[in-house]
Amino acid sequence: MPDAPAQDIYVHNWSPFILRFTETFGIRWYGLAYVVGFLVAWWLLLKLVRRGACELKERQVGDFITLAAIFGVMLGGRLGYMLLYDLNDFLHNPLIFFKFLSGGMASHGGILGLFLFTGFYAWRHRISWPGLGDNLVSVAPVGLFLGRIANFINGELYGRATEGPWAMKFPSELADRPEDCLTAARAGAAVDPDFAAKLADLQNADPSLSGLSHLLVESSRGKPALTAEIAPFLTPRHPSQLYEAGLEGILLFAILFTVRWRFPRLFHGILTGMFFILYAAFRVAVENLREPDFGKSLIWGLTRGQFYSLWMFLIGAAFILWGLRSRRRNAAPALTKAG
Repeated sequence: MPDAPAQDIYVHNWSPFILRFTETFGIRWYGLAYVVGFLVAWWLLLKLVRRGACELKERQVGDFITLAAIFGVMLGGRLGYMLLYDLNDFLHNPLIFFKFLSGGMASHGGILGLFLFTGFYAWRHRISWPGLGDNLVSVAPVGLFLGRIANFINGELYGRATEGPWAMKFPSELADRPEDCLTAARAGAAVDPDFAAKLADLQNADPSLSGLSHLLVESSRGKPALTAEIAPFLTPRHPSQLYEAGLEGILLFAILFTVRWRFPRLFHGILTGMFFILYAAFRVAVENLREPDFGKSLIWGLTRGQFYSLWMFLIGAAFILWGLRSRRRNAAPALTKAG
């Protein structure tokens, strides 16, 4: 049975498209988040290079960010999703790796991808890997912030149920409740002739109605009457994407970039270690309010996000210990610019 109507609870109905050319193709907010994130990272990293906080030269910044975006974030994020969250389907059909437009990126995979790519780039150009990483992690939270905002716009990765006044409803949750989804769809068809026609077409093409939740969510965007019919079947939830945007994005950036800017010659590895530890702490905390990915699948009683984050504490501690022992610093700003 659906909950009693609650008109004061916001029902998410943002479109994932900024500009749509067909039903499935257009310019998406998620794609824009990546582009803006890379541009801002390039600009900030260039400022750090000019300040003498990085061993890169100005002419290398553009190439480094571009390659990091492709081989670190994009490929690492996609492969991480396949291995960590969709391994069974990936093993049976490895070609789904290339279906980027279908969604599926893992922040842990993107971070690991950047970790490995930065190591390769530092080795190739004979500069300090932890030192380069310190600068990358100082600007990376901008991309994390924009990515979480894009998650919110897409209505995905929502939080657990709550009775708080800030609760929101996300129609995409109906994908996990087929019976309620069908009941909600029938109620919506009674008030929206356009949706009723689409529902009839879907029933004729696919009697199993496997795409019903997607059709219902997409059809409800920008249609108050249809949204109102769906709302009683939805659960008030934490907007956990916004919590993560604030912690993993804004707060993490404020801490790391401030330290990097004020202490440009801090021992290499310290900031990289701080990033891993703080990101893991924020992620573990918010996961308590976020609906677990793929239902209730837990590892050692932890959500997958929490479990994978635990290893980041160890990686962070290792970088900090290495930095304190090696005591390696950047060259003085004047020498860096002369190079």
